[in-house]
Amino acid sequence: MKILKKSVFVLLLNIGFVIAQEQVVKKDSLTVSIEKVEIVNDSLIEAIPLEVENIIEQTVDTLSIKRIDAIDDQWRELFYNLSAYDSISKTINEISFDDSYTTEIKLVNTDTLKKHLSDLNDKSPFHIVYNKSLEQVINSYLKNRRILIEKMLTISDYYFPLFEERLDSHNLPLELKYLPVVESALRPAAKSRVGATGLWQFMYATGKSFGLGVSNYVDDRSNPEKSTEAACKYLDNLYKIFGDWDLALAAYNSGPGNVTKAIRRSGGYKNYWNIRPFLPRETAGYLPAFVTTMYLMEYADFYGFNKKKTHYKFHETDTLKVRDKLSFDILSEKIDMPLELVKYLNPSYKLDIIPNQSHKDFYIRLPFSYVNKFIDLEKDIYKSSIAYLDQKEKYSPQLFDYSSRVYYTVKSGDYLGKIADNFGVRVSEIKKWNGLRNDNVRVGQRLKVFPRRAPKQTVPKKYTGKPKVTYKVVEGDTLWDISKKFPGVSINDIKHRNNLSSTSLNIGTVLVIE
Repeated sequence: MKILKKSVFVLLLNIGFVIAQEQVVKKDSLTVSIEKVEIVNDSLIEAIPLEVENIIEQTVDTLSIKRIDAIDDQWRELFYNLSAYDSISKTINEISFDDSYTTEIKLVNTDTLKKHLSDLNDKSPFHIVYNKSLEQVINSYLKNRRILIEKMLTISDYYFPLFEERLDSHNLPLELKYLPVVESALRPAAKSRVGATGLWQFMYATGKSFGLGVSNYVDDRSNPEKSTEAACKYLDNLYKIFGDWDLALAAYNSGPGNVTKAIRRSGGYKNYWNIRPFLPRETAGYLPAFVTTMYLMEYADFYGFNKKKTHYKFHETDTLKVRDKLSFDILSEKIDMPLELVKYLNPSYKLDIIPNQSHKDFYIRLPFSYVNKFIDLEKDIYKSSIAYLDQKEKYSPQLFDYSSRVYYTVKSGDYLGKIADNFGVRVSEIKKWNGLRNDNVRVGQRLKVFPRRAPKQTVPKKYTGKPKVTYKVVEGDTLWDISKKFPGVSINDIKHRNNLSSTSLNIGTVLVIE
């Protein structure tokens, strides 16, 4: 996705015109003029380790976050590990595009590949034709990016139905659903070093021109629905300019100015493979990267890719209009929904807060299984959120006294939410101060904390002679259901009294209630 000066579409209504001013295109590490030869990486994919990540055992986190199974832990880690970027262009730029080149990597049968590509071409508006360069890229992906493709196949279950619905409504090729795989590795929170953001990697100016707003609280470029709608409109406009989907994708990558210039320099050819030598280096590899991604995901079964199952799909969620300020922390606690799942489904809210603005409506996306809980507790959620956020706003980060640092030693039964509440801070702050990647803490671990209040003193309860109140778990019980049977008892209370690290329950377990 590129920075375009002024209005691209006014400038490019006539492809054959002479560009009077230099176009500026977005690059990975800097912005350069297209008149220069040094064109650096521009299409980024966020870092996904090529080794299988360890599945992290999750304990109770901020506010009663329940454990998701191992596969969803992997999915969650994939989404939230935003430590670096892994550019597809890096792989492409290391490969020779000399068609006479014979690759030493041979993981695909040439005749089989030709047959597959021919079949794809028959049903696609893209020009999918065999050449040695493309075979080289496919072989490289099969050797070096298998785990990446497998992870994309897993996450695609969530996003592809949305992409396909919007592409179909605009009468665009459904194959364009593979474009966000190349652009962002299907991460709505993906952000390049130059600011391209979201699944479709919109720059600020381009996003704004297609109705994607950015404020202190909300970045519509990270909203899967809004950004997909904007991308459909942008791609449709590019196709109307060039009349060819291969060229539209090249323009999506390097800007229409670069494609127009390449057409002129080639002598007027309007076929991607003919103008490729005149395109910026990465754009010369962009379409092969797109076709390779499409090919391997279409023929995933043939190549033995292992597509994992995940519980959450886009069509199994719904949106609810938010009527007041809403804190993700409070929402997670009140409806007993994993905080990371709240964030995953609502990535456009930058501060984990949904604001209350009279001139604009905001929505929260939740799985169907949590919708009724939200509706039942809506008033309490807003009341608690407002009180929580008002208390937080009393403290200015700029004026915070960091000389008050203390070190806290984690005790049995502690979790980050409990520790944060004890010192009047947020879980995210404790994680930042201590470089924690997840919410796990261990007994004896020392945590650096900058408290906003004196820690609460725990007063041992005196023995009253009253017998313990217990409850025996029966089929269908959840901690939410059980807590409602005992007024004044929360899910956290039950967890603490029974040393539970998750919300999972076994039939027949006797829980201490009071």
